[in-house]
Amino acid sequence: MKKIFLLLTILLSVLSAHSQVSRPKLVVGLVVDQMRWDYLYYYHDEYGENGLKRIMREGYRCENTLINYVPTVTAIGHSSVYTGSVPAFTGICGNDFYVDGKSTTSTRDTTVTTVGAPNGKGGQQSPHLLLATTIGDELKIATNFQSKVVGVAIKDRAAILPAGHSADAAYWYDRTNGCFVTSSYYMDQLPQWMERFNKQHPLSAKHNLNPTTEGVTMTLALAEAAIDGEGLGQDDVTDLLAVSISSTDAIGHEYGTRGKENHDVYMQLDRDVARFLSMLDEKVGRGNYLLFLTADHGGMHNPLFLRSHKMPDGGWDSGKTFKELNSQLESKYGGTKLVKAIMDSRIYLDRAQIETKGLDIDAIKADVLKVLIQDSAIQFAVDGDRISEATIPPVLKERILNGYNRERGGDLFVILKSGHLGWRYGDDYRGTSHSAWNNYDAHIPLVFMGWGVSPGCTVKPTFITDIAATICAMLYIQAPNCCIGTPIDMR
Repeated sequence: MKKIFLLLTILLSVLSAHSQVSRPKLVVGLVVDQMRWDYLYYYHDEYGENGLKRIMREGYRCENTLINYVPTVTAIGHSSVYTGSVPAFTGICGNDFYVDGKSTTSTRDTTVTTVGAPNGKGGQQSPHLLLATTIGDELKIATNFQSKVVGVAIKDRAAILPAGHSADAAYWYDRTNGCFVTSSYYMDQLPQWMERFNKQHPLSAKHNLNPTTEGVTMTLALAEAAIDGEGLGQDDVTDLLAVSISSTDAIGHEYGTRGKENHDVYMQLDRDVARFLSMLDEKVGRGNYLLFLTADHGGMHNPLFLRSHKMPDGGWDSGKTFKELNSQLESKYGGTKLVKAIMDSRIYLDRAQIETKGLDIDAIKADVLKVLIQDSAIQFAVDGDRISEATIPPVLKERILNGYNRERGGDLFVILKSGHLGWRYGDDYRGTSHSAWNNYDAHIPLVFMGWGVSPGCTVKPTFITDIAATICAMLYIQAPNCCIGTPIDMR
């Protein structure tokens, strides 16, 4: 009888062990804002062995990862990485867009208050405009909300959208007060570890931390403080830390993709990543964390740089187009500013005014299209309600459809010619921007490293929407509810 009991005990313990789902202690998402794919190789020989090179050496590299929507901008990129979806479903149509006829940023929420600063509106932010769940939301559900999920960044949208709806916290930099804050959406007051971090890193009010290498170091220091303060990766329940490096984008916008400033910020990123990985090895344990490195979008080379090397360049004077459109429409239809705004190549009409005046919106759209296609900087212009009928290449049709949200995505969309920015620039312009479908904006780095990952590489097409699908498949949890991505086979 004792032998039978012993055998049953052993059998039950074996079955119990096999029934446990194997997961890492911590998932770390590292999104580097405006990091072109080729920065992994352009600066490769100058990187140290323990930072970005280590991720590439030990990780699985997806060398042909593309963004499958337009426009390619920060808020959409961060939401797509963590939802595995596109603006058509997530509702995040840009950094700024219109909701119910009113302009908003992607995370603005006037129903909440700033937590961690005595004044200002820097904390009036939340994920309430995001219409899809994230990796973190699904991880919470899968673990009966025992997992901890935290987002950190300088930009509010880069901390909030990746963390998702059910996050324990998201922290971002409030320039007005010179400190990191959160909102009452998450908590009523900062935890002691966060208050201590702000005291240990004093910054003067209105200090612009974003376009500095200091911003890189500060963000990864905050990520480490969050691991300590929240005990991330310290038990058997998988946690998630979403980290976004915002300074690389600010520096790219101001100084372009070449030159000392861009070089210096990537050298700093490499050094700080090396320290961050070493910290993860020590505090979470090598092999106990799963990390992915990617970007929300790339960036075009400075147009004057392109011109100096006889490559196509140009700029679309959207402000001039805005005035011209409204002038012509007013002359023909009456009314004032029937075109409300032009945002990231999306054109918004004043639908309320058009309806009140009983005007034909299709006729107005047709008139707008006639003006747009005459502009030498514009390659294609389409009606948002007739994208599938447009005579444009299939690759563009798919990306415009993915980026179009009927309620928030504007009425018409413009595709500029390659090498063109969305504004005119002077002869002393050094910076750059992004939002296009072209590879310079849409080709992003993607490397998985750590738990469950063997070194390797693929050049098969993969997409930004595949990231969430892959992470969720590895964790054996449901993919986010609007995910359209496919898990990447890393065997």
